[in-house]
Amino acid sequence: MSTTAPNPPVRTLAIIGGGFAGTTLAKSLHGRLPAGWQLLLISEESYTTFNPMLPEVVGAGVFPEHVVAPIREMLPGVRFVMGAVSRIDKAAQRLTCDTLHGPLTFGYDHLVLALGQRARLDLLPGMAEHALPLKLVGDAMHIRNRVLQALARVELCDDATQRRALAHFVVIGGGFSGVEVAGALADFVKSASRHYPRTRAAGFGITLLHDGDRLLPELPPALGDAAARSLSRRGVHVRCGTRAARISADAVELSGGQKLPSATVVCTVGTRPNPLVEALALPLQRGRVATGADGRVSGEPGLWALGDCAAQPNARDGQTCPPTAQFAVAQAKALADNLLRCLSGQPTRPFAHAARGMMATTGHLKGVALLFGLRLSGLPAWLLWRGYYLLRMPTLGRKTRIWVEWTWGLFFPLDITHLRFTRTTEVDRGTPPPSVSK
Repeated sequence: MSTTAPNPPVRTLAIIGGGFAGTTLAKSLHGRLPAGWQLLLISEESYTTFNPMLPEVVGAGVFPEHVVAPIREMLPGVRFVMGAVSRIDKAAQRLTCDTLHGPLTFGYDHLVLALGQRARLDLLPGMAEHALPLKLVGDAMHIRNRVLQALARVELCDDATQRRALAHFVVIGGGFSGVEVAGALADFVKSASRHYPRTRAAGFGITLLHDGDRLLPELPPALGDAAARSLSRRGVHVRCGTRAARISADAVELSGGQKLPSATVVCTVGTRPNPLVEALALPLQRGRVATGADGRVSGEPGLWALGDCAAQPNARDGQTCPPTAQFAVAQAKALADNLLRCLSGQPTRPFAHAARGMMATTGHLKGVALLFGLRLSGLPAWLLWRGYYLLRMPTLGRKTRIWVEWTWGLFFPLDITHLRFTRTTEVDRGTPPPSVSK
């Protein structure tokens, strides 16, 4: 009598996080795992956000749906679960995920953390209550709406003190995000204010606060200075060596005691670990999971980390990898090779990567860039920035949509639509019934 041998159990390599790092790792592993292994990607969102393009959303250069890409479309054939991981049992190698269908539990043999980082809102008194972070596509849309609301309020306001606060926008942080947001806001406010005729006498202003001695400290000093000059020509008041001490509903108080009237404060500084990382009690370096040069978390069998949430040394220079999209993609490709080597019993290799360059826009048709040691500024840097991120888009359809939108923006004014996602059942909620005097 013949018997059929049972099928061996399927083993799982799970990835938590659907950003640049997680999706690139899944794409690099798809179709390459040994027989008997499956790939599982879990993310709280159904899409990947191209965070370097969020300032474009703030300044209405592109629509919000243009800077996100559906994970299922990016990774056909990869098992994807949209949900938030609420618990990881490292001893049992199981994780619990809260999904639309309820909590689900998955076992894993190897687990990769690609969780990114969260915005930190407790750096300054009043930041959590009054500052606007820029970390998610929802943040970008909210900032854009707040700017349009400020324009509308200036038109309706007769109080000079209130008008000064409403007409002044402050950006905190002179890194890449802060510089790009300040430039985008300058263009957006200039374009949009033409449609608000009663605001012309308000004297709109944008101030960029940076506590360092120059903007973009990751770039050579000459490029940081070029960025400051470019922003100044757009009407942005750049204040280096200036630290914000407190934020209120209508002002930013500086460390020297001066107050800048402002009802809209955008904050691009400060990050904190994902709560899941904190709950795992893993070794951290400045809020990031400490890993070996191969991406493995020390002392945690089967646990790996990469991207913004990981403090991974770069064997090329011995420095910790910066939390940038460029390094996240490079780390993911290297980790895919290391995971495959680990599964086949081969020794892993240390991650080594030479940065190709860094770049930032300072507004329409202007930017600064460092590419393989070559310094660029002005229009060439701006074109390089757009070309690079256009190539990073995952599908031809999305590339085409962004290219069309960017081309449209070269000839037509920026969009000033204030989007309010109000449902029919919410229209009259909280609104007193109208009254008519006879």
